[in-house]
Amino acid sequence: MNLKDFYIDFFVSKGHKQIPSSPVVPENDPSVLFNTAGMQPLIPYLMGQTHPYGTRLCDYQKCIRTNDLESVGDTTHHTFFEMLGNWSLGDYFKEESISWSFEFLTQVLHIPVEKLAVTVYAGSDSIPFDEESYNKWKSLGISESRIAKTIDDNFWIAGESGPCGPDTEIFYFRSDEETPTVFDPDDARWVEIWNNVFMQYFKDENGVVTELPKKNVDTGMGVERTTAILEGVNDNYTSSIWKDVIELISEIANLPYKGNEKSMRIIADHIRTAVFISADPSGIRPSNTDQGYILRRLIRRAIRHAKTLNIDINSDWERRIAILILEKYKKYYKELEENYDVVLEVLKMEKEKFNRTLERGLKEFEKVIKNANEISGEMAFHLYDTYGFPIELTIELAEEKGITVDQMGFQEKFKQHQELSRTASAGKFKGGLAGNGEIETKYHTATHLLNAALKVVIGPEVHQKGSNITSERMRFDFSCDHKLSDAEKEQVENLVNKWIQEDLEVSVLEMPKQEAIDSGAECMFIEKYPSLVTVYSIGEISKELCGGPHVKRTSELGKFTIKKEEASSAGVRRIKAILVEN
Repeated sequence: MNLKDFYIDFFVSKGHKQIPSSPVVPENDPSVLFNTAGMQPLIPYLMGQTHPYGTRLCDYQKCIRTNDLESVGDTTHHTFFEMLGNWSLGDYFKEESISWSFEFLTQVLHIPVEKLAVTVYAGSDSIPFDEESYNKWKSLGISESRIAKTIDDNFWIAGESGPCGPDTEIFYFRSDEETPTVFDPDDARWVEIWNNVFMQYFKDENGVVTELPKKNVDTGMGVERTTAILEGVNDNYTSSIWKDVIELISEIANLPYKGNEKSMRIIADHIRTAVFISADPSGIRPSNTDQGYILRRLIRRAIRHAKTLNIDINSDWERRIAILILEKYKKYYKELEENYDVVLEVLKMEKEKFNRTLERGLKEFEKVIKNANEISGEMAFHLYDTYGFPIELTIELAEEKGITVDQMGFQEKFKQHQELSRTASAGKFKGGLAGNGEIETKYHTATHLLNAALKVVIGPEVHQKGSNITSERMRFDFSCDHKLSDAEKEQVENLVNKWIQEDLEVSVLEMPKQEAIDSGAECMFIEKYPSLVTVYSIGEISKELCGGPHVKRTSELGKFTIKKEEASSAGVRRIKAILVEN
């Protein structure tokens, strides 16, 4: 058994139901490209919707974060990671949550209590000190000197307003040195391994805080970090999670890990993430936009570092690594088994495409250096961004030709690029729990009407492949083998508006999943749904499994207008549309 199994078994023994891991591409959260935290798929239920599995839940969730992409290559950063979580939806609260966390760490994982310390919320003008959590930790044997009171790091809220509350973070002393008597949260030897968030309050737009009548608990524990801690290693990539992958890369490159750590870590991390994105039911393929861009960038970065290790890029090196990862994880995530060959083909095709791009990049480089004695920072960044040339490669090639590179100029351009990426990432995430407002709810319902209209106009073989909603517009990806004609777009638009004008009722029913499927209800990612599901029907024209939220009647939507129809990836088209008031 590994950490995931121990965790699930423990919380099931405490009355929790294990829920399936959601796809890496979120279905109902428009605020991010990928699920970045274990709680994201549960947003509707944390907001008050009833969960079919009940009020005590646990899972291991696939997560992807790319805002620190350039940090991957050190001992701790990963783009893909697994998050363990247990939740109480208006059921138990601080007493049980803290007790069970302590019990799991000390009695199941056998961590000595002397190695643990915690933080609790110190309090502010509007929210009191979290005395209940403080006293609970003391009663369990955590000494007062190991309980730190903080403000900034121990209060959680998504966005500017919405559900919020104190949290308590659990730390492990990751060092062979004697454990200090007094806990200092700023001492890097203390590593956070678990966070319990208590959604106790509601903060409105004016900053007024009130107590929630129904309180939730949301916890998170990272599998990679905790495994490294339990195994006593300071480099995550030497833990059992990564050891066999690193050994295989070392064998392929015929080089030791020591001295080549950065490139081997990047290859291991990026291939693993690419495997999970490629296997996702949403059908993401390498492209120049959104999730497809991230997938392409990860594969290409892995290839560049394979070249750094002098791996023969035309060999099946990426296939061998991907197969090892697929075999390691398919027991836990069945989409890896179902899309096994798809993953290998995606990696192979992108590798071949990038090899051709590199060749073009070398030709571009030759043009750049003609009659030049320096490569500008802007041009060095162009080679990096367009052709995948790392600055090290540009410098190396330039030195061979006896010319210099404006490295400072490159770093400035690169920093601007990073800031833009981080800003975009922050903007995507800002929606969070607060991202289901009135206009988003309208757009959510409109996707159902659009899906139904496409089936009428194009054919019943059309299926939703993904959606992204903001307060300004909706984006809808669907399976289709051709570009829609102007006549087809007009028909779809007219049909959606006809149904809106008919003021159709939007009804909701809970039923067993198989019964819903047998009744003709459609859904994306069928495997993620529990045995009891929520089915939304719009008159007689649409019936879908969905987490919501939706309007009550179609007349609330206004006028539907298609703004753009374009290719998303192979066999998948994308419609961007807006709703305006009549």
